[in-house]
Amino acid sequence: MYAEGTTEAYLSRLNLGDATIDTKVYPVEPGWHSPERLRAKFTESLDKLNRKKVRVLYLHAPDRSVPFEETLGEVDKMYKEGLFEIFGVSNFAAWEVAELVGICKANGYVQPKIYQAMYNAITRAIEPELVPCLRKFGIRLVVYNPLAGGFFAGKLSGVGDVPQEGRFGGDSAMGKMYRARYVRENYFAALESLKAVAAAHNLRLTEIALRWCQHHSILKPEDGVILGKLCFASVNWVLLSVCVGASSAAQLEQNCTDSAKGPLPDEVLKALDDAWELVGAQCPSYWR
Repeated sequence: MYAEGTTEAYLSRLNLGDATIDTKVYPVEPGWHSPERLRAKFTESLDKLNRKKVRVLYLHAPDRSVPFEETLGEVDKMYKEGLFEIFGVSNFAAWEVAELVGICKANGYVQPKIYQAMYNAITRAIEPELVPCLRKFGIRLVVYNPLAGGFFAGKLSGVGDVPQEGRFGGDSAMGKMYRARYVRENYFAALESLKAVAAAHNLRLTEIALRWCQHHSILKPEDGVILGKLCFASVNWVLLSVCVGASSAAQLEQNCTDSAKGPLPDEVLKALDDAWELVGAQCPSYWR
């Protein structure tokens, strides 16, 4: 799915040492999470990665054309074969997570222990139902889109701005999805309101977004996992399992450094809350 399916093959060519790798199986079409096709797609990923196992296997989204009992039964078989260490899910509704856990408990299957969710200062749809659900069942939360897919970087000028490349660009499925998610009038209005406050405090919007996730979001340390020492930040710290991406080493270093900084000023927090109020009614759903 990522980089048109080339990511895993690329990773296999890197000298990653003892680094762990997680992977996902996305139901591109109905039936991909049937026992046979799920195993085939996951085996294909392992072959591309040139690995015998991965750390986390994610069901990237629900395949509602296949009974969850069948999918989970095959997941359990692959887990017992030692093909992955942790079972994760992403983009499932909270009530579906509860259903998954119930099925796994009833059948003695490996249970989901990690959920990857879309979450940032102006996209908070996971807070009312999903987060309490995950806490109830002891499922760790991994956050993606902390910068709203790069929207906080301010690279888009308005609704009519369609870049030729990048995450929001072109006619790719990814570009169309991200434009539908964030390229809306109220999101640009929210961004403009934040720029003035950011400038007054000499802060970058990306820094504000990352520090909000660390210190002011609904997340707690126990919601995430210990990532240990980050080579760029040069500190030992608990990151609330926020997926921080970058298009360059310098950008990654800056993002890690920003994430390690302290809480934000009250005026900035109020501006973020006001921005969320502005976009909340049109916030994209966390589940697909």
